[in-house]
Amino acid sequence: MIKTHGLTHLALSVRDPERSFQFYREVLGVVAVYRQPDFIQAQTPGSRDVLVFERGSKEIGRSGGIAHFGFRLVEAGDIDKAARCVEKSGGRILSRGEFCPGEPYMFFKDLDGYEVEIWHELPTPVDPAGPRRHRTRRPSSAKRRRLATKRP
Repeated sequence: MIKTHGLTHLALSVRDPERSFQFYREVLGVVAVYRQPDFIQAQTPGSRDVLVFERGSKEIGRSGGIAHFGFRLVEAGDIDKAARCVEKSGGRILSRGEFCPGEPYMFFKDLDGYEVEIWHELPTPVDPAGPRRHRTRRPSSAKRRRLATKRP
């Protein structure tokens, strides 16, 4: 086994890298760390994640075997602010709710049609060291997926 920082980047095929970068800058505060004419590499401040926006063609918005990708909120109370940012920036909210008390979620489509989740998750046993808060029993991951796929 090798040690990593976990899953750290996604490369998205997009119509216009600058347009996509601006959307994620407005919603998540990403910062461009590398640019070329047909792609922008962006990073969320304070983390090691990377989103790469690559100019594409027919594969734009297609997820292949990936149903969606997500961003974990630091504070559960920020879910309403996230929804406002998504809508203001031109995204379309698909569903909102709670997986269980204290774990709100939202699924939305970005400007190119990718499905994205923003959610808050109570601390898990494998989170990096830090203050632990009282955990509410969460539904199993299979149940959470079933809950998340229910659309209004």
